[in-house]
Amino acid sequence: MNNIKLDITKAACFLGAGAVKAFEPKVKAAQQALEEGTCPGNDFLGWLHLPSSITPQFLDEIQAAANTLRAKCEVVVVAGIGGSYLGARAVIEALGNSFAWLIQDKKNPVILFAGNNIGEDYLSEMTEYLKGKKFGVINISKSGTTTETALTFRLLKKQCEAQMGKEAAKDVIIAVTDAKRGAARTCADKEGYKSFIIPDNVGGRFSVLTPVGLLPIACAGFDIKALVQGAADMEKACGKDVPFEDNPAALYAAVRNGLYGADKKIEIMVNYQPKLHFFSEWWKQLYGESEGKDKKGIFPASCDFTTDLHSMGQWIQDGERTIFETVISIEKPNRSLLFPNDDENLDGLNFLAGKRVDEVNKMAELGTRLAHVDGGVPNIRVSVPELNEYYIGQLIYFFEIACGISGNILGVNPFNQPGVEAYKKNMFALLEKPGYEADTKAIKERLAKED
Repeated sequence: MNNIKLDITKAACFLGAGAVKAFEPKVKAAQQALEEGTCPGNDFLGWLHLPSSITPQFLDEIQAAANTLRAKCEVVVVAGIGGSYLGARAVIEALGNSFAWLIQDKKNPVILFAGNNIGEDYLSEMTEYLKGKKFGVINISKSGTTTETALTFRLLKKQCEAQMGKEAAKDVIIAVTDAKRGAARTCADKEGYKSFIIPDNVGGRFSVLTPVGLLPIACAGFDIKALVQGAADMEKACGKDVPFEDNPAALYAAVRNGLYGADKKIEIMVNYQPKLHFFSEWWKQLYGESEGKDKKGIFPASCDFTTDLHSMGQWIQDGERTIFETVISIEKPNRSLLFPNDDENLDGLNFLAGKRVDEVNKMAELGTRLAHVDGGVPNIRVSVPELNEYYIGQLIYFFEIACGISGNILGVNPFNQPGVEAYKKNMFALLEKPGYEADTKAIKERLAKED
């Protein structure tokens, strides 16, 4: 099979001659630091050679657990937030039927995602939907105390036990958590849940190829072996011994850092396939949480084209020139639909009669790329032969390794997220959580002064 391809020509042309090549020493140094574990955050490098280290036996174990849920459940709720849910959702939405939630073909369980917000209406509507249904839960949390996920899991656990009985419920609740520590581990051991381990050396946003992502993806009916194989093949294609000019991750990391140095501060991930919306959401967390620190980092944004050309297209074409685009282009759709002829031709579209809808989409993509480049927006293009498990696996690893390289070039620790804790401290203080008494007092005094 072919690999995904990277085209940087419409981005490199905005930089000086040889500017991308000039990053080769920095890229090589970053790759070496990752391989030797000498970079900041080196205790979170378990993702680096994860694809090639996954055994068939391990995938069989995950598939067996997924098959149990598939056989026993009409609905499977994946409880997790951030990296504990975005990767799985990205793959499931990319590969699934866009109207799966309406079709409910009985071949596959309905997959719901929860624990990623604290919306009372959302959670109430979900619990109402689950009444009378056979449902299972995949609880994904390393600590078991992340507020959004822990709150949701408590609701789901109680409802599952009430509807099925405690003994039956334990067969359809699976924990993906820490090997030894945390509330989720304690609960799983106490209740006798089947469990899978989140490796200590893999952070959430890099965890889609661990049970965090693989179990929900398998539950949805997709081929996790093909997914891992795609990632493993991309691991080889992006290896440290691959020449700079042939290594897509090295080139992507180089050109985006070159653009950042040329005051292109915002990267817009663009797709022309609605199924990739949540892939962009996964990508935004991967790059935003990895690079956005020490007052540095490209701001990761996303647009779904052609939809967002009718809302954001004007700004992208003519607005402040601080942006560049990375376009994921799917070469071959999985379905074929021909545009029909109409005798009255009131819409004037008979010139398209007999053409595939995708041909129209491709010309919109090409026309937009030309217009945006002419308007001063550098364009990087990632070409994907087709949307399937194998190529999604390639995309996942490509962006992961490029992120590791890029963060090291930038001079930050790509594998921590200290800024995420700031809002949690304030929230717990406002909720008067035990142990936060001093913070509660301080924040109440501050708010009283501001009033």
